[in-house]
Amino acid sequence: MNTHQHAVKPIVKITYEPQNIAADEPAFFVISVTENYKNIPLEEVHTKKMHLLLVNDELTWFDHIHPEEQADGTYYVSEIFPSSGKYLLFIDYKPIDHPATIAKHTIEVDGKYLYKKPESDTKLASVIDGYTVILVNGKDLKTNAKQSLQFSIEKDSILLEEKDMQPYLGANAHIVMIGKADKDFLHIHPMSDNRFPVYAETYIKKAGLYRMWVQFKIDGKIHTTDFTVEVSENEEMGENHNGHGGHH
Repeated sequence: MNTHQHAVKPIVKITYEPQNIAADEPAFFVISVTENYKNIPLEEVHTKKMHLLLVNDELTWFDHIHPEEQADGTYYVSEIFPSSGKYLLFIDYKPIDHPATIAKHTIEVDGKYLYKKPESDTKLASVIDGYTVILVNGKDLKTNAKQSLQFSIEKDSILLEEKDMQPYLGANAHIVMIGKADKDFLHIHPMSDNRFPVYAETYIKKAGLYRMWVQFKIDGKIHTTDFTVEVSENEEMGENHNGHGGHH
């Protein structure tokens, strides 16, 4: 019996065309997850076998797309980047018989530069398509303890309830947090809570400024809202935790 069968972490490789990616031009990515030089099968997690989260280095642009499995076991997807600069690609996947994993990849995009003011001030309310989304406890976020994320959603002066949300990727919303300083990545999936239309729990290891994106679906349309939060150091150390709670 090979007791070291899963001692080695699967290898994630990304190839893309063209070799010099340009802003406003389609780029095509092929992603492989291999073990012993063979593509390995992935489990569906939140209705998809692979989630690809993309941000620019300034964390002012975000996208969440799903590479499609090909006959050879690789995954294919295309993207158009809005500006030149550095971009981070976070690949969220779970091989069968392996833990869920995040692979990080960096690319450079050429072409025109589209300036956007960096998000450096706290932003706890976001408006999209007439929906006002507020991170109600956004001033209370702390490290090293189970941390809740409580969102209210209002449209036309009416507060939405959990029953108003449509399932999106197997949950009633989808949340990503990325640290401004060192790009720490948290992939968070909400749980049911009758007090808030979107509610989640997570565990944040490092204090500092984070950018956050919340995606939700209503009337068949996906809405993406963004936030900027300051996470403070928790003076009272919480229970020991492996840091992965609430991510999946």
